[in-house]
Amino acid sequence: MPVVQHPGAFFLLLAVPALYVLRRLGLLKKPSFSVTMADWNGMPFVWARPLERFVHLFSGVLFVCGYICVVIAMADPVIVRQEKVYTSRGTEILFVLDTSPSMAAKDVAEMSRLEAAKIAVRQMLPDSGGTAFGLVAMGSEAALIVPPTIDKDLFVSQLDTLYVGMLGDGTAIGEGVSTAVYHLAASSAPKKCVVVVTDGENNAGKIHPQTGARLAKDHGVVLYTLGIGTHGSVPIEYVDPVSGKVYSGYLDSQFDSASLEELADYAGGRYFGVETSGALYSALSMISNSEQTVQTFYLKTLEESHYDIFLGVAALMFVAAWLLRRLYIGEQI
Repeated sequence: MPVVQHPGAFFLLLAVPALYVLRRLGLLKKPSFSVTMADWNGMPFVWARPLERFVHLFSGVLFVCGYICVVIAMADPVIVRQEKVYTSRGTEILFVLDTSPSMAAKDVAEMSRLEAAKIAVRQMLPDSGGTAFGLVAMGSEAALIVPPTIDKDLFVSQLDTLYVGMLGDGTAIGEGVSTAVYHLAASSAPKKCVVVVTDGENNAGKIHPQTGARLAKDHGVVLYTLGIGTHGSVPIEYVDPVSGKVYSGYLDSQFDSASLEELADYAGGRYFGVETSGALYSALSMISNSEQTVQTFYLKTLEESHYDIFLGVAALMFVAAWLLRRLYIGEQI
């Protein structure tokens, strides 16, 4: 909400119409002394070109606008907003995103499965309150990208760094789930969950998915699984991050959702099959809503001053007006 700290400064704006009226009445003029050298019966002063008259008037407008900006700066305008500061822990959600080459298939809103997943995750963040989010990338192996954090800007910046093939060409679901559980196990958060977004079956890694699900259940971590993508022949375009070679064509998209359902059921969660961006966002929103917890917080008032901005704009207008009159028209100011 915009407010001003010194509203009395706006009374200085009355000087603009007052100056105009005084000049029109001839009560306020520049001091001058006339000296008659000869009576040559010449024509009075007229502008040689219409453009010069326009520039003269425009520079005057700039001076007035600059003065108005100075007055606004003196009023010290600030933007006041309130920010929630949470004093208790909220839910911690750790996403495990599949980055295997098949996630480059473009069958979700005409974009790749990985990109659709990243967009859906970003869309759910603003409504998540004090929920902490973390991120694990999964391929032939798994790696923690972001530990659970309420810094959503940090989370999004790291989410955007994920790309297809960054961790090999396999899908190590067991390692992805285990890595996520490992970073949630010691947390004192009232609710903890892992959300796996993948389009395939486990075919890599040394940890069986059931082992990961058992670890989640033992540590009170709820496991959700999302099978993303359509079935059948789908277009795919993939750039190998090692060789730089571009692969394009069609992928025979088939995977058994039963194993993903079994993992989610075992760890107290749920399986979602998503084939559209809308279904993907709805699934993530449903998970976020079901895992929300009550948090205590207080409101912190923040003020953002715009004094420097208006003062800087005023300076630019004064300089521009001076340059127009002095350099273009050649007036003495």
